[in-house]
Amino acid sequence: MANALLIIDMQNGLYDGPDKPFERERVLGTINQLIQRARTANAPIFVARHTGPAGSPIEAGSPLWQLLPELNVDEARDHLFNKTRPSCFLGTDLAQQLAAKQVDELVIVGMKTQFCIDTTCRVAAELGFSVVLPEDGHTCMDTPLLSAEAIIAHHNATLAGAFVKRV
Repeated sequence: MANALLIIDMQNGLYDGPDKPFERERVLGTINQLIQRARTANAPIFVARHTGPAGSPIEAGSPLWQLLPELNVDEARDHLFNKTRPSCFLGTDLAQQLAAKQVDELVIVGMKTQFCIDTTCRVAAELGFSVVLPEDGHTCMDTPLLSAEAIIAHHNATLAGAFVKRV
């Protein structure tokens, strides 16, 4: 079984915006540890950047669109791609890239839990991938109705079994 690491939306404007994600330093540390483990195992690393339309704060190339400098991604080595929807698969060639590398298991991390993490986990499972969701590898911000901690716990519980293996 070949696996790959998929890192979602770890960008300046999303991770370092006015609303800080829950346990941001710990989650970043977890993701960097997983990057190191993937490198040691020669597993491919795919990095999604959410891209807004021209004129938006996260339009392609803007400072807020850039990946976090503390994220140990190597742009020359890793597979960076842009997406415009919550799913990392819709409108991208991610499925084809994974097939070319014979990947059948995806470890998914990043943000935001209730949007791009949730959607990508579900779509990946529908596409036949085995999905691993590190419970401490994704985050989001508090909302008016729920704390980020509650959102993360809910998604860890909801996705486990039917869509992901939770670790």
